Amino acid sequence: MEQEAAAAVVVVGAGPSGLAASACLKTLSIPHVVLEREDCFASLWKKYAYDRLHLHLRKRFCELPHMHFPPDYPEYVPKDQLLRYFDDYVVRFGIEPAYGRSVESAVYDEGDGRWRVGARDVGSGEAVEYRCRFLVVATGESSDAFIPEVEGIEGFGGKVIHSTRYKNGKEFENSRVLVVGSGNSGMEIALDLANHGARTSIVVRSPVHVLSRGIANLGLALLKYFSLGTVDSLLVLLSKLVYGDMSKYGLRRPSEGPFFMKTKYGKYPFIDLGTCQKIKSGEIQVLPALKRIEGDVAEFEDGKSHPFDAIVFCTGFKRSTYKWLKGDDYLLNEDGIAKPSFPNHWKGEKGLYCVGLSRSGFYGIASDAQNVADDIKSQL
Repeated sequence: MEQEAAAAVVVVGAGPSGLAASACLKTLSIPHVVLEREDCFASLWKKYAYDRLHLHLRKRFCELPHMHFPPDYPEYVPKDQLLRYFDDYVVRFGIEPAYGRSVESAVYDEGDGRWRVGARDVGSGEAVEYRCRFLVVATGESSDAFIPEVEGIEGFGGKVIHSTRYKNGKEFENSRVLVVGSGNSGMEIALDLANHGARTSIVVRSPVHVLSRGIANLGLALLKYFSLGTVDSLLVLLSKLVYGDMSKYGLRRPSEGPFFMKTKYGKYPFIDLGTCQKIKSGEIQVLPALKRIEGDVAEFEDGKSHPFDAIVFCTGFKRSTYKWLKGDDYLLNEDGIAKPSFPNHWKGEKGLYCVGLSRSGFYGIASDAQNVADDIKSQL
């Protein structure tokens, strides 16, 4: 095994969380190494995001630390401008990740009070070890694409992809497409498919809150002044006024409030960009849980069956931190999300930290990164 020179800090991940952590460390002149398994920074956004993607929240809620979005950027930043912002951010702070380094183990050495981080060079296969006093987990909430097991899926003759492989609906014109998953990606991809002439259906298993961009951003602003329960009650009222009763179209409203569910379960409300109108018009069909596949026919929990030409799984992500981070019983749960409650969710034990793993989006990333850097600085 090649022995690398010791670093004060190792940051795992060069997505927005890792970039934010690195920038904050840089501003405090703290030496560190950023390890990234992909061949670029912000790989989810650069390589695995669909074309029409925009940030759902206003840009002021989505800035990384120490650098504003340009004033001429629109309120809801599109993907291409977000990538330009990331590029400028990396240049401004001189961030130089070590690419193609897949972390396979991280163990705290009680003997010398350091973390031993084992990584593998993706290209050469060579094993590399880093020793550091502080370890920052910044691998993001969307690290490993997840597709659930579906009976008979292996016999489906059409195209089957995860949302990370979807770019746009051009190739699906006039095709019968099933979208599995009713989060924001699923709902927006269903809209994109319908706009491109696909005969689109979407599986909605659970109750979901529907908010417009304006309602969602109003809620975020009001949280500074009112309790979460009060804000949730207002958002539900506004949603009812704007969208009416969506249950007759297959979208049931949860009994708990949208921000409460985001905080407690990590379940985000659906930010509507036009999907609801397509559902009401019948251009997008809402279906219950998928039960099995037989040939090109999908059977659903209500006993009905429908044929499809393609299936897009918008079923989210899993985190693989538990596979390589050893000996941590405090900071992260089995799914790689921070266990301690706000506002101390970013700090673990023995020099272990996390950034962007509290289901708080870009806003949480910025505060986590600054808190981590400040705390490390206080110990040097």
